[in-house]
Amino acid sequence: MPKKGRILSGHRPTGRLHLGHLEGTLRTWAALQDDYECFFEIADWHALTTAYEDTEPLRENIEQVAIDWLAAGLDPERSVLFVQSDVKEHAELHLLLSMVTPVSWLERCPTYKDQQQQLGEERTAGYGFLGYPVLQAADIIIYKADTVPIGEDQLPHLELTREIVRRFNHIYGPVFPEPQAKLSQFPVIPGTDGRKMSKSYGNTIDLNDSPEAIAEKIRKMFTDPEKIYQGDPGHPDKCPVFVYHNIYNKERTEHIKPSCQSGELGCVDCKAELIEHLLVALEPIMQRRTDLEADRSVVREVLAAGAESAREVAAQTMIKVRAAMKITPSRASGTY
Repeated sequence: MPKKGRILSGHRPTGRLHLGHLEGTLRTWAALQDDYECFFEIADWHALTTAYEDTEPLRENIEQVAIDWLAAGLDPERSVLFVQSDVKEHAELHLLLSMVTPVSWLERCPTYKDQQQQLGEERTAGYGFLGYPVLQAADIIIYKADTVPIGEDQLPHLELTREIVRRFNHIYGPVFPEPQAKLSQFPVIPGTDGRKMSKSYGNTIDLNDSPEAIAEKIRKMFTDPEKIYQGDPGHPDKCPVFVYHNIYNKERTEHIKPSCQSGELGCVDCKAELIEHLLVALEPIMQRRTDLEADRSVVREVLAAGAESAREVAAQTMIKVRAAMKITPSRASGTY
């Protein structure tokens, strides 16, 4: 069957993936594999923009991301899975795009401003952090991806990529397609403290957590702040635990909701039921993770094969880029 288009997306290997990643992106990516030509990158160069001081965990984090991807259903027979730094053409295109991208475009990027406030001037003073969107644009367009699955909050980032593409094409001719957003309603998964699940908050349920660790995290999970004592009426629409029931125990929510509201169902029993259904839902992923952890060579072979496939596509794109920019080396002299 002909594909609807080509997709590029990825994760930064800054730590373990968690339920937020599983429900927010991985399940969506897995569902797109039959309809789209998919390229998924582990963006290790991007990880260095804020984690440049301690690179020792990077290699392990890369393999853990790959394990999570494979366990969650990304299929190397249907998608190209690779590590960003294994395809050096990304760096070359990033450099060339940086020549035509105004600094003012980068300084107005919402993420740049937000991260400056959160991390401070010292941590975000490097060009790598400022130029993150240029490298991100290179990641997308080096594969001539025409589709990017994102949520609405990421639209400004994609629009910057589109602006860079328009400027490049205006100067050098039509080389790149303008990637379009494939908007998805990614569910926001609350963390164990009720805030959005995030590594920076330390409130995650990780995909590599043991069943015992997951159960313990759920037992300690933040619930309805207005339900103080057993028998008090609950407010499930304000309770993070009920969000999980809606995802992992949906067929029971019509019973759970009124039982909580009446005070009949206590938080301890509610969490116990959630643990049971959550572990059943995660069991296939846990089993695949166990198998992949036992033989890391499978993971490394997938990434090596993916890098080879990605390099073939990226190299062809760079031939066209150099030709459009009239910087193609002479075969005879090796000069420009």
